[in-house]
Amino acid sequence: MDVFFFEAFEEEQAALQRYLPKGLQAGFTPKTIQETGMATPPAGLISLRTQSIIPPAWAPSLTGILSRSTGYDHLRRYVDLTATAVPCGYLPLYCARAVAEQALLLWLALYRKLPTQLRQFETFHRDGITGQECAGKCLAVFGVGHIGSEVVKIGKGLGMEVLGVDIVRRFAHVEYVEKDLALARADIVVCSMNLTKANAAYFQYDTLQACRRGVLFINIARGELAPSQVLLRALNEGLLGGVGIDVYNCESELAVSLRGNQTSSHPEVEATLRLKNHPQAILTPHNAFNTIEAVERKSEQSMEQVAHFFKTQSFLWPMPEA
Repeated sequence: MDVFFFEAFEEEQAALQRYLPKGLQAGFTPKTIQETGMATPPAGLISLRTQSIIPPAWAPSLTGILSRSTGYDHLRRYVDLTATAVPCGYLPLYCARAVAEQALLLWLALYRKLPTQLRQFETFHRDGITGQECAGKCLAVFGVGHIGSEVVKIGKGLGMEVLGVDIVRRFAHVEYVEKDLALARADIVVCSMNLTKANAAYFQYDTLQACRRGVLFINIARGELAPSQVLLRALNEGLLGGVGIDVYNCESELAVSLRGNQTSSHPEVEATLRLKNHPQAILTPHNAFNTIEAVERKSEQSMEQVAHFFKTQSFLWPMPEA
């Protein structure tokens, strides 16, 4: 076996197989590493997404790790934990538009009270489902990289005032401001930041208190940036008017728990499940990347990474240095 792909759902596996370089043998599973129960790596080069937990004992046997994700924080943690020099790659370019459109989907659904609208079809009455329009509202985008810059474009296209918050100000079309000003002016906050050691739990309760009451909070980046317990408290107290999230703190444990119909006593998992039942929250299963177009790009770029790795023992898009 040359390369093994974990967390490859049905459509993705079919696309990956279309782009598989000739002569290479590949294996696939929709499961995470921990769900497979494998004691040793099935190949020297493994590919995964964000929910697999790579056993530290695998490090000496691995020749490369490819994450089919735009983030790489999980790779950094593994390298730091094991002190290994194994080459690591990721896919920074494939899904920026798809994820940005998921952010739009979430804030539009919250603004128009879509879950309640759907429920009230049964009685066909309109009490309590008056929504809001986007034009003229202030959209604050935290993290203006590949994904965040697409969110900015979408917001401007809707006639919104758009503010960007980032330590690197790389886009000329973005109006950058400091964090506190963005929070104070925002009607909608979108988190599209890279997760680093320095910004974990960036959106704490005290941070959200700087917002005007009733602001919408959207997270399509990493769950660790905005703990579920914080969001649940802020939503219950009316500080937040709605929460739309596609990523979760302790996501590996949450996903395995839900797929296996198992209970979890982890406070963050419990808070996430309470959020799921809140009428002003919309939760999706880390699916923002999942469009036909993005899956095709992801599969093609994954195999470009694989082919380059077997030629050079390095990746076209390597994990950035710490």
